[in-house]
Amino acid sequence: MTDTDSLRAEALARIADAETLDALEQHRVAYLGKKGSISGLMKTLGGMSPEERSKAGALFNAVRDEVAAALATRKTALEGAALEARLASETLDLSLPSPDAPTGSVHPVSQVMDELAEIFADLGFAVATGPEIEDDWHNFTALNMPESHPARAMHDTFYFPDMSEAQPASNSEAVGQQEFRSMLLRTHTSPVQIRSMLKEGAPLRIIAPGRVYRSDSDATHTPMFHQIEGLVIDKGIHLGHLKWTLETFLKAFFERDDIVLRLRPSYFPFTEPSVEVDVGYSMEKGRRVVGGSGDDEGHAWMEVLGSGMVNRRVIEFGGLDPDEWQGFAFGTGVDRLAMLKYGMDDLRAFFDGDLRWMKHYGFAALDVPTLSGGVGVGA
Repeated sequence: MTDTDSLRAEALARIADAETLDALEQHRVAYLGKKGSISGLMKTLGGMSPEERSKAGALFNAVRDEVAAALATRKTALEGAALEARLASETLDLSLPSPDAPTGSVHPVSQVMDELAEIFADLGFAVATGPEIEDDWHNFTALNMPESHPARAMHDTFYFPDMSEAQPASNSEAVGQQEFRSMLLRTHTSPVQIRSMLKEGAPLRIIAPGRVYRSDSDATHTPMFHQIEGLVIDKGIHLGHLKWTLETFLKAFFERDDIVLRLRPSYFPFTEPSVEVDVGYSMEKGRRVVGGSGDDEGHAWMEVLGSGMVNRRVIEFGGLDPDEWQGFAFGTGVDRLAMLKYGMDDLRAFFDGDLRWMKHYGFAALDVPTLSGGVGVGA
């Protein structure tokens, strides 16, 4: 007992006198390391009788715990003192002049997002957002996509394993009805349309920009990319309103008056009728330049948008009466619009984080898009 008390007192005194973290670590090894004094005491328990082992074990453990606590307390104190000394010695000169030229730049995707918001705000559209982790009801079912639709397949959609939540099948169904919904990374921003209709009702005029996720990767596809959806819900809406809106938008975005559109019949589960929108373009210096008719010599057609009149079932899922309200919707890739407008040829470069690419294609922070000054200023 006397030897144990002496060892305890000696250890606590040395720990208290330690002036550096290195010295404290040496004491830790000397007492609690594999060959340390207190560790040596613990090894003697094997040769004792059960009665002796019970008493000595409790004593040895108490000494070990007290020494370990003293080490931790002293370490915290020494680290705090070191930090205080460092803070006292280091200074930051806030009077240093700014660099001659700004070093940061706005990413083309962020710039195009701002351009789109500016254009559609002038047309009376509000910006709506929604969760990127979505449930399959909002992402598929409410958009009239059947269980057998290819987009629901695992090879196209990022599902969360073993993550389901019980919630109402739809806001229009009776309270108390529940179903388990699979959770996933949204494959488009269209769920925002459903959420907006359920929350705000009609009339409605929104755009929904944001990140979306699909299992695909090559020069023109990435697992994560940016999309913008548009939705108008009102009375007496028809395809003429859709075409005028898209034509006005594309003329403002590409800053050209010779934009010519071609609407082709197509099929999307959430619109009926559905149309794909082509825009005329020509090749100049190895890049596509939007403008002119695709039927003119030297011009061709290129698909840029998917759109159509909102399907009656989708309006119903949004909690509205399709006999009273009609609407149109459209969607396009923000990254693809940026590639077309600013002459970029590889979508993957958008996400590489290469500073040389950013310096070449980036925008100055003060080049805020405006319709009066030009949405593409600073390109």
